[in-house]
Amino acid sequence: MEARVNRILFILVLGISLTSQAATPSIIGQWRTIDDETGKPSSIVDIFKVGSEYRGKVIQLINPDEPNPTCHNCPGDKNGKPVVGLEILWGMKETKPNDEWADGRILDPRKGKTYKCRMRLMPGGNTLSVRGFIGFSLLGRSQNWYRAQ
Repeated sequence: MEARVNRILFILVLGISLTSQAATPSIIGQWRTIDDETGKPSSIVDIFKVGSEYRGKVIQLINPDEPNPTCHNCPGDKNGKPVVGLEILWGMKETKPNDEWADGRILDPRKGKTYKCRMRLMPGGNTLSVRGFIGFSLLGRSQNWYRAQ
């Protein structure tokens, strides 16, 4: 009888644990970026984790100005590479569990410039506030990315 009660308790605790883990929002997945000038969707970025670092890669351009654009003026080995498939986000570390990521870099493939980056997952888990900056976070700009469905 005692073994049966223990088994039931174990199953309940396991079920509650798995449910709470499944409900925890994550930045891992696909995000729709918005063009600052037009206010329209411009790309889909896939955020993934490698070790303890979060990275992001452009997987789709939405109505690009030119077919198969490349990254002009980009640093190092990214220069001249196609934008689709390009890693534009790297080095991001989780600083507040399931809430904030920082200490990474983000690349603007249109300008070829790299910025420090900070990201925050907004309540509900479907909006990611992304801030790129030079030096201090006050000297930068923010964008909201939206979870792609």
